[in-house]
Amino acid sequence: MKAEKNYWLLKSEEAGYSIDDLKRDKKTAWTGIRNYQSRNFMRDSMQVGDLCLFYHSNSEPTGVVGVAKVVSKSYADPTQFDRSHYYFDEKSKKEDPTWMLVDIAFVKKLKHCVTLAEIKNDPALEGMMLRRRARLSVQPVSEKHFRYITEELS
Repeated sequence: MKAEKNYWLLKSEEAGYSIDDLKRDKKTAWTGIRNYQSRNFMRDSMQVGDLCLFYHSNSEPTGVVGVAKVVSKSYADPTQFDRSHYYFDEKSKKEDPTWMLVDIAFVKKLKHCVTLAEIKNDPALEGMMLRRRARLSVQPVSEKHFRYITEELS
């Protein structure tokens, strides 16, 4: 019996890695997550086939700009072991890694950015974690909210 599909919101700074970068690359490892709750979502709950809202943070405007798909099971984020990398973590050990990641693939770019202001002001999106000042770079989204954003607002 196949598990039910989950839906997520992934935040990325547009200048760091944008939806256009993902479209060009087709697939990428979602490296650099250094929040335990976000790590736990990737490690324990994300599964191959889950769909993700791709959200540009620190951009003008901020908002959902595309859709991606989880294409791997979670595995150790190699940046935690690379001493020259910004995300190096001296406490993490290869035999017991602290930080995990998944690979994501490009699905589509939305016709227009669904802005944070639209999300916060739309009663249909009541209860969405993003509306609660959630700073998590990986957060769950209900199927209802995912579909509304990608089919009704975009």
